[in-house]
Amino acid sequence: MAFSLFTPKNRIINLVLNDHSIRLLELKQVNPPSAQRWSERFLPPGVISDGKITDIDSLANILEECIDEWKIQRRQVRFIVPDQLVIIRKVSVPAEIQDDEMQGYLYLELGSSIHLPFEEPVFDFYPLANDGKTRELLIFAAPEQNVMEYANLLSKLKLNPLAADISPLAIYRLYYQLDHASEKEVLFSVQFDLTSVNLSIFEENVPLVMRQFALPFNMDLWDIKTDLIGSIVYKYIGDMDELVIQFEDIFREINKLIDFYRYTLTNEKHDITKFLLNGDHPMLKAIYDEMKERFEIPVDVISLEVEYKGKIDRTPISQLLPLGLALKGVQ
Repeated sequence: MAFSLFTPKNRIINLVLNDHSIRLLELKQVNPPSAQRWSERFLPPGVISDGKITDIDSLANILEECIDEWKIQRRQVRFIVPDQLVIIRKVSVPAEIQDDEMQGYLYLELGSSIHLPFEEPVFDFYPLANDGKTRELLIFAAPEQNVMEYANLLSKLKLNPLAADISPLAIYRLYYQLDHASEKEVLFSVQFDLTSVNLSIFEENVPLVMRQFALPFNMDLWDIKTDLIGSIVYKYIGDMDELVIQFEDIFREINKLIDFYRYTLTNEKHDITKFLLNGDHPMLKAIYDEMKERFEIPVDVISLEVEYKGKIDRTPISQLLPLGLALKGVQ
């Protein structure tokens, strides 16, 4: 199963599963993007861990309840491959390899000229420079076993998995659709969720590098409820210093990645021009304020309000990732 960059237009359900939640979104319109409906369900610890399904029976039972409650039986589904499973690699191949031969060529080169940290990957590629002798590609890869575990589970529950995507591409797709992108910018995307953080750097609309970090999560230290519009509300009731330590670790990693891009990837020729902060962490406003204070780089946050039939339709920030997924392949 390959990551497909484009999918046919259809009334498709978009699912995001991570270590702490399942989210569904159905697209209403493309421009400006808005949701026909969305729903979410809290996922108790131990069902999915570090992006891998660790209790498939529990996940199947919970998904079955969600399918029934959300009335999505037998629907086509896109889903996000958990960030923890995905790696991005830049590789060079001979210029004479044609696009329709590329998938086979890359498979043959796995383990020899192309090294990945797992066997039997699923992958997609994106063409970069071509100097006539060699072509540069970006490879997005994940372990086939783990990706197919999600796809097979959805199929077993009588859904039709149509395409897989990765979160940095999904959120960037929404960012681009809203005309937030500017020419020659270097965007540092920070996806700050409750149990993990994804850091990605985009240059000319392409994610060149991605890093993933787990956040400690003790369910006993959180009060978890569902509000009137169906959003999961997380309130931290533990020692705030523990969260501060977690945030400090992430800010250090952000600094390291900025330096890696500046000194290693571009030899001091380019710098980060903007941050894009998003995610479902309940302290996202405090994280935003801290980033603005610490870094001399503008911080952008997507805020989506659409007027529809005289009413203001607000998409919660936790639903922006599935909304970006819903734009996949939509022209």
